[in-house]
Amino acid sequence: MVAQLSIVIPTLNAEGHLPACLTALVEGVTAGVVRDLVVSDGGSTDATCMIADEAGAWVLTGPASRGGQLCRAMKRVRGTWCLVLHADTVLAPGWSDVVADHMRNADGPAYFQLALRARGFMPGWVAGWANLRSRVFSLPYGDQGLLIALTDYARTGGYPDTPFMEDVALVRALDKPLTALPITATSSAERYIRTGWVRCGLRNLLALLRYLAGTDPEVLAAAYRRR
Repeated sequence: MVAQLSIVIPTLNAEGHLPACLTALVEGVTAGVVRDLVVSDGGSTDATCMIADEAGAWVLTGPASRGGQLCRAMKRVRGTWCLVLHADTVLAPGWSDVVADHMRNADGPAYFQLALRARGFMPGWVAGWANLRSRVFSLPYGDQGLLIALTDYARTGGYPDTPFMEDVALVRALDKPLTALPITATSSAERYIRTGWVRCGLRNLLALLRYLAGTDPEVLAAAYRRR
């Protein structure tokens, strides 16, 4: 049976995180779950593209805009399902069995349980809020991954070509409920550590509220970069 899962990873100067992300995906290749891997790069100046190429990925290059990068990648996938991951996300062992079971027995999109790569109370609190937000409001972010059938993706109209909130835009356009998969996706906590846990969390919440209120994602992205 031909593997049905394509994996898409948008990147930009991700050489420090991408190897761990790719290593965790090997079990899916070994199990015959993964059909292809597409890395959509936004102009990295480090070894990101070389790492992806050596891993056997189909590497696309173009302007840096995560929404645009994902649009380009989704046009090239060959599977009937797609798993979109961030380059700093590492899936826990056993993910391929859970994903394969979901693809066989469910027809809706799904996401993973977020954890952050740091110790202490605040990482658990922030990740816990993200998982609660995802369950209650059906708003998982991109660092939780997104497993989606290509037919469902097509009905949303695809990712918007924006540098910010492309993940929220897509899940809000879905016409099926999302499933929380019982697998942890551990993502980098660098920006929280650099900015401060409370400050970064409040900034993210404010950006989400402004987006939901209609603020242009380009404006939000510019404000996010300045901060």
